[in-house]
Amino acid sequence: MTQSIDGAGAPTAEQLAAEEKAAQRLLDALNSRVACDPVREFIGSTDLPAAYRVQERLTQGRLAGGAKIVGRKIGLTSKAVQAQMGVDQPDFGVLFDDMDYAPGHIVPMGHLLQPKAEAEVAFVLAKDLADGDLDAAQIRDAIDYGMPAIEVCDSRIAGWDIHFGDTVADNASAGVYVLGAERKTLSEFTPVEVGMTMLINGEEVSSGTGADCLGDPLNAVAWLARAARDFGEPLRAGQIILSGALGPMRPISAGDEVTVEISGLGSVTARFSEGADTYEGNDK
Repeated sequence: MTQSIDGAGAPTAEQLAAEEKAAQRLLDALNSRVACDPVREFIGSTDLPAAYRVQERLTQGRLAGGAKIVGRKIGLTSKAVQAQMGVDQPDFGVLFDDMDYAPGHIVPMGHLLQPKAEAEVAFVLAKDLADGDLDAAQIRDAIDYGMPAIEVCDSRIAGWDIHFGDTVADNASAGVYVLGAERKTLSEFTPVEVGMTMLINGEEVSSGTGADCLGDPLNAVAWLARAARDFGEPLRAGQIILSGALGPMRPISAGDEVTVEISGLGSVTARFSEGADTYEGNDK
C-alpha cells in the first residue's frame, strides 16, 4: 500500500518499530478475542499515515492466513456517529470474505467482542474506480446496484476507548455485515432520499436519511474512491462498498435481532446467537 494521502515522507525505523507494536497488540486481541489497550501510545491519535500502515499490517496478516478482500467500508460518515466517536472526518477499512453473513444466518457472538450495529446503504461496483476524475458521474456509472445493509462494528480496543488513530489502525472498527436480498440500480432508487429505521428486538433504536451520510451516500463512495486511490489500492469492479451509517450505532447483545428498513431499498435482518459460543467461521 502506498500511503501518500497527505504527502508524508517515509517513516523512520523508530516509527516502524512502534507501528509493529501497535499491529501486534491488535492482532493478539483479534486472535485471542480479548480486548486490548489503545494503540495511540505507539502511533498517536492523529497520524493517519501511521494508522493506515498499521491497518495494512493487519490486512497482510489476514491475507496470509487465507482471508480474501471483498470490498471496503467507510466509517464515521454520519455526524451523529462522528459525535459519538469525537471526530470530524471519515475513515475506511477492509472487508474480508469471512465478515459476510447472509440474512437468516445466525451471527455467532463468539466472533465479536463489543459489537454495535448501524444501518447503511451498500453498493456493488460494476467498474474499477482507479483512473479519471472520480467525479459524481463516474461514481454513478461505476455502481452496479445498491442494497440495505447492517454493519456490525466491533473494536478490539477495550471499552471502545478509541481516538481516530486507534479506530483507523483497527481496520476502522470493522466487525461483520449482513446484506439485504433486494438489489436496485441507481435508476430505481436515489440514495440521498432514502429514510432509515433500525429496530432491535422490535424496538426502534436509530433513524436517519441518506443525507445523513456525508450529505449523500454517493458522496461517501466518491470520498472512498479518492482516498483508496491515494493510498495505492483503488476500488475494483465486483467489490462491496459499505457507504457509512445513516444514523447512530447501537450496542447489541447475545440473542438480539436487528432489523433495518430503508425506504426504496427494502429491509434486512440479522440475528445473533445466544451465549458465548466459540467462533468457527460463518459456514457460508
